[in-house]
Amino acid sequence: MSDTIEIHGHCDQRFSSVREAFAKNFEDGLELGASFAATLDGKFVVDIWAGYTDVAQTRPWQRDTIVNVFSTTKPMTALCALMLVDRGLLDLDAPVARYWPEFAQAGKESIPVRYLLSHQAGLAAIDEPLPQEALFDWDRMVAALAAQKPSWEPGTQSGYHAYTFGWLLGEVVRRITGKSLGTFFREEVAKPLNADFHIGLAEEHEHRVAEIIPPEVPPFEPGSPLERASTNPGGYAPDLANTRAWRAAEIPAANGHGNARSVARVMAVLACGGELEGVRLLTLPTIEKAIEEQYYGPDVVLGLPIRWGLGFALTSNEMPMGPNPHTFGWGGWGGSLALVDLDARLSFSYVMNKLGPLVDTRAMGPAMALFTSL
Repeated sequence: MSDTIEIHGHCDQRFSSVREAFAKNFEDGLELGASFAATLDGKFVVDIWAGYTDVAQTRPWQRDTIVNVFSTTKPMTALCALMLVDRGLLDLDAPVARYWPEFAQAGKESIPVRYLLSHQAGLAAIDEPLPQEALFDWDRMVAALAAQKPSWEPGTQSGYHAYTFGWLLGEVVRRITGKSLGTFFREEVAKPLNADFHIGLAEEHEHRVAEIIPPEVPPFEPGSPLERASTNPGGYAPDLANTRAWRAAEIPAANGHGNARSVARVMAVLACGGELEGVRLLTLPTIEKAIEEQYYGPDVVLGLPIRWGLGFALTSNEMPMGPNPHTFGWGGWGGSLALVDLDARLSFSYVMNKLGPLVDTRAMGPAMALFTSL
């Protein structure tokens, strides 16, 4: 990568240091292709991109380039569930089995919905060995989760539901609305907001997808809880993200496709109290409920102390997300990030195609420059 990388897009002069920090990631050889976007009061103040979509560096990253953002998909899935809470269709304290009767197996009859959103359900991993193709079979995955016994007493600790978060919440959404999670998101979030984000990518968008460049080392220790949560089904296969089967499936914890602009726009709804440009998805009380602390302590899967809300991590001493107390969001494997500062009415996102380690700090340079410029 040249040390004279050309940055495309728009950046308000007030936030020029964000552009500089973004460029530095390329100059330091940390990036192949990436985008960064931020909104303030729902308006874009930064929307920039640079680099290439392929390892051969033959296809420049374009304004409409999209890429798999892995777990940055989770905030999108959480938003769908919270919209049902806001409409009175989903009770956070009701048993999951009220909406999904088969879930009551294996001692799970009393697990409340809020435990799915806060990674406390004890269902981070599936015991039954499943082949890779099970990733693309919704009914098989939800049946396996319905039969699964919790790995710990639900509500006593958190353990990151790396894959299962999406199937668990997605099935609740499907049982209530009759729509798959990807369909619900497309019809009730992406289209109203004109946000270019997809959970289940139509083939017509294939030509815009950036190639995922796997990290040099796996993101987990062999035999660790994280490996168990991340490799059944599928095994460790990062190249799977470059296949049509992965892109087309609905895996609502891990295979959303978008760019920083689309992620920041969706998150701007949360930053602005639930309404953006006349489109209301939530009310402020529901957002405030979502960022109430549910659990604060060591996450048994990630091995890190995390302060969980409902569908989002909350800023904490160990994981500071910004200068203000009502800052929340989540990131994806390898470096993508989606954050909201409700106090500043700010949202921003970092998206890239070259995967780094599980906990990657590339986004923090532009993020800290953004906060400093406020």
